[in-house]
Amino acid sequence: MPDSKLVFSHVMAMAVGMALALPLSAVAAETAASAPAAKPRKPAAKPAAKTAAPAKPHAADTPPEPATPEQVAAAERVFYGDYQCEFKQMVYVKASEQHPAYVELKHGTSTYLMKPVVSPTGAVRLEDVKNHTLMVQISSKSMLMNVTAGTRMLDGCMSPKQRELMAGQK
Repeated sequence: MPDSKLVFSHVMAMAVGMALALPLSAVAAETAASAPAAKPRKPAAKPAAKTAAPAKPHAADTPPEPATPEQVAAAERVFYGDYQCEFKQMVYVKASEQHPAYVELKHGTSTYLMKPVVSPTGAVRLEDVKNHTLMVQISSKSMLMNVTAGTRMLDGCMSPKQRELMAGQK
């Protein structure tokens, strides 16, 4: 059998709650009834024509920074040539004719201007000057990544020099 004091306290709590809720709901209903009806909205006026902002130079229009001595040394360590990658994909890496110590990388219909950098681990990183792609070269393979999406575009890529180095290790 339930304790009579416990039942009484529950009944009292419900009664107090009802006593508070009824006046509040009546006030809410009265406020809603006395509020003026919403006026129909007029369509917004068309914004004034904006004046054209001065054209900013595109990243493709601005030349890259001149190469540092470290970059020149890194460019000498790049594996140049035609890369064969997994799934019969191809990448073409050559020295830039317009920008000394920079590299042009071609994959599919896209061509990227890359800055060679030697990482602390000794790997050569080809960093896209527009910050879209990155190629990492180690002696056994290279990998092309999309840094904006954080995904691998190609893996298992090998230049002729990398194939030669791997054949010499066997």
